[in-house]
Amino acid sequence: QGTRDHPPAYTALRDRLLAAVVTCFKRHGAAAIDTPVLELRETLMGKYGEEAKLIYELQDQGGELLALRYDLTVPFARYLAMNKITNMKRYHIAKVYRRDNPATTRGRYREFYQCDFDIAGQFDPMIPDAECLKIVHEILSDLQLGDFLIKVNDRRILNGIFAVCGIPESKFVTACCTVDKLDKVPWEEVRGEMVGEKGLSPEAADHIGEYVQLHGGLELIERLLQDPKLSQNKLAKEGLGDMKLLFEYLTLFGITGKISFDLSLARGLDYYTGVIFEAVLLQQENEHVEEPVSVGSVAGGGRYDGLVGMFDPKGRKVPCVGVSIGIERIFSILEQRMKASGEKVRTTETQVLVATPHKHLLAARLKLISELWGAGIKAEMLYKKDPKLLKQLQYCEDTGIPLAAIVGEQELTDGVVKLRDVATRVEVRM
Repeated sequence: QGTRDHPPAYTALRDRLLAAVVTCFKRHGAAAIDTPVLELRETLMGKYGEEAKLIYELQDQGGELLALRYDLTVPFARYLAMNKITNMKRYHIAKVYRRDNPATTRGRYREFYQCDFDIAGQFDPMIPDAECLKIVHEILSDLQLGDFLIKVNDRRILNGIFAVCGIPESKFVTACCTVDKLDKVPWEEVRGEMVGEKGLSPEAADHIGEYVQLHGGLELIERLLQDPKLSQNKLAKEGLGDMKLLFEYLTLFGITGKISFDLSLARGLDYYTGVIFEAVLLQQENEHVEEPVSVGSVAGGGRYDGLVGMFDPKGRKVPCVGVSIGIERIFSILEQRMKASGEKVRTTETQVLVATPHKHLLAARLKLISELWGAGIKAEMLYKKDPKLLKQLQYCEDTGIPLAAIVGEQELTDGVVKLRDVATRVEVRM
């Protein structure tokens, strides 16, 4: 069914990852918000382009047409408009729903978590956009997932390319959705879809192909700014000017080594208006391969300056830029790695097991564990009157509890507790 149960090991791993992501978001001054899982159908429709067919539609008993949220961005824009908020830095971690063909081995589900960070407000160009890219870089570095690349483009540059290649404006969005497939299929297939399904001329498709297969850095931006056709297009010129400014800020952040200006990046959603970006993990097949191989997108986002205005009765716009971390795909990658290495995930944060070596000492255990809980220490005990000490210590080993606090008759007489390091078996009386 494209959903999954979350057993303790999975949930512990997820919580560890989410804690690292939240730490990063808070470090950048974001406040947490939450929006409902259910939205009016009309709120979501017309915002996602061809992906709208993946929205789960519902009808409640009052006759209203409802839908499950598809992402966290459109509900955020609706929230800003309803509450007349014009300035906000927020994060939101929650489940979203897509009526998709699941591919669970690749972390593609119908119900999954997204971790969003957004900056809303009227600011000087590219400063918030650069911070969003810095956040992606920080999170992927902190999680130590291996080598990664953040691809960056701008919808205005793409639309400028379509215009100079002779594509009518009415076909910009559909051409964008087709170009977006370039990370999954070769150019020949994308060209075939453009000509065969989208009705573009072979000449126009070939012309687009000359641009969308380019990638690089500042030198490519400079080259395109000198391009005789693109430099005459207002949209492309604006986009390239902002892209140059963005790279200047990313250079100051010291992260351009992981950033690629990639003209094939399109991101299929309708609401993007400017800079767009996507992070992919790279896999070196072997040391003789020069080009790393991509193993899938783990984050994406961009600028969506027109979305809030769609929900405002007076059409007031609030410029926004944001990023979403695909935490489910990261879970899948880490789970596979842990299975391969045989590493165990601790499913609890218990610090100490209260144990007794003799019979008739349940009262001593209950008294000690109550003291520990009262002092804010994470403690457990076995729910047996007279468990064998070996069984108690084995439970510590099985669950990864590092310490055992042992109270026997002699300890009670002396007013001490024997603290045992489960791994090293070293004991101290205290």
